[in-house]
Amino acid sequence: MAAATTTDASPKYRAPTDFHPEIPKLSVSENPHDGLRFWQFMVAGSIAGSIEHMAMFPVDTLKTRMQALVGSGSYPVPNVNVRQACKSIMKNEGAAGFYRGIGAMGLGAGPAHAVYFSVYELCKQFFSRGDPNNSAAHAASGVCATVASDAVFTPMDVVKQRLQLKSSPYKGVVDCVRRILVEEGMGAFYASYKTTVIMNAPFTAVHFATYEAAKRGLMEVSLDIADDERLVVHATAGAGAGALAAIVTTPLDVVKTQLQCQGVCGCDRFSSSSIGNVVKIIVKKDGYHGLMRGWIPRMLFHAPAAAICWSTYEASKDFFHRLNGNPDN
Repeated sequence: MAAATTTDASPKYRAPTDFHPEIPKLSVSENPHDGLRFWQFMVAGSIAGSIEHMAMFPVDTLKTRMQALVGSGSYPVPNVNVRQACKSIMKNEGAAGFYRGIGAMGLGAGPAHAVYFSVYELCKQFFSRGDPNNSAAHAASGVCATVASDAVFTPMDVVKQRLQLKSSPYKGVVDCVRRILVEEGMGAFYASYKTTVIMNAPFTAVHFATYEAAKRGLMEVSLDIADDERLVVHATAGAGAGALAAIVTTPLDVVKTQLQCQGVCGCDRFSSSSIGNVVKIIVKKDGYHGLMRGWIPRMLFHAPAAAICWSTYEASKDFFHRLNGNPDN
């Protein structure tokens, strides 16, 4: 979920002309990277992240339900596929069941993605040092971005996941936050933070590096690619990057979900929040296939979600370029 640098596969950045003298040119201090101000990266990222997660929220609910399934005692959890999980929600809760917890997502996604994209852009400028093909710089920038954004999003992610559970005991976002604070303490909101960062670091590294490489390759097909075709390029590159990163990191996502939902609706409670301890319990109870629960809806979520996010982000950046008097970007 990043943008192109001023020298990468996107059309080259050109300094503002005097055709619009009424629009002030950006100074060095106001123009940290790619012709946009810092706050514009934040707004573009916030819009992209919010649209992405809201649009794909029903699929995220399916993933959470499948990963948080519980068995009876020491018995393994039942094997439930996407179709069965979807049918169960529709039968017992109706269409509204797919959107339970979307309020928490709305509160967390915007600020988290504002941090995510702005940190990514600043780090990419620093690490790439003028080399637009530096995949290592893109990956490292993505890791820095996810560490920062996860600190913002994790508490609301905990609330979202608990509200998504079948027969969730919480009445809504406020009730969930209040009860977690009273019954479990502030630490419960960050019990999965370490796992989330460890999961999202490789996810983001794979995602950003794959996205930048795929976008660069697709852009080379035509140097004078039209605006509508550019959006297709961003969407295609984003979808491929999102799907690959999602599959690779599914085991850690299962661990994260288990930690965030522990003790709720019959989910196991763990004596330690260490990844090794949770993995050991999951494997003992469900076998190694238990670590891949929900990989299909996770992939189905991240592929279109990344396509939506990247294309929205790049479109928002283009809007700000024009607003700043850089119409050729």
